[in-house]
Amino acid sequence: MKCPFCGHPEDKVIDSRAAEKGDVIRRRRECESCTRRFTTYERVEDVLPTVVKKDGRREPFDRQKLVRGLRIACNKRPVSIERIELAADAIEREAQESERREITASELGDHVMNHLRELDEVAYVRFASVYRSFRDIDQFLTELGKLVKSKGP
Repeated sequence: MKCPFCGHPEDKVIDSRAAEKGDVIRRRRECESCTRRFTTYERVEDVLPTVVKKDGRREPFDRQKLVRGLRIACNKRPVSIERIELAADAIEREAQESERREITASELGDHVMNHLRELDEVAYVRFASVYRSFRDIDQFLTELGKLVKSKGP
């Protein structure tokens, strides 16, 4: 494992343990050159569906892209990285469990929106405004109205 701080290729594992549901191994490592510590996660590489974009292009499911999108939506919101990772785990699991070879970008976006709604309402609205490409304030207000209705009195 290459050190993220100095790029040195040698490190030693200080601690290993199963994370959450046991499907991921968390390892604390120490660089043998700069002695800084970092964490890596090891998981079984599953076969994930290909994502079919709106323009018909196909690209592999990218967990890092998913986490990056969740983090952007949750930027400056009281949502921990652990909760973002758990949401990404759940979305990835849903994609795997569908047992389909392809999933559309809009289906994946719907999964993301469902999880963001539970994480943080502001993050949900941020993501929805980009994902749904609101053309005007009326569309935006309609989506906010749906959010308010779903919360109930």
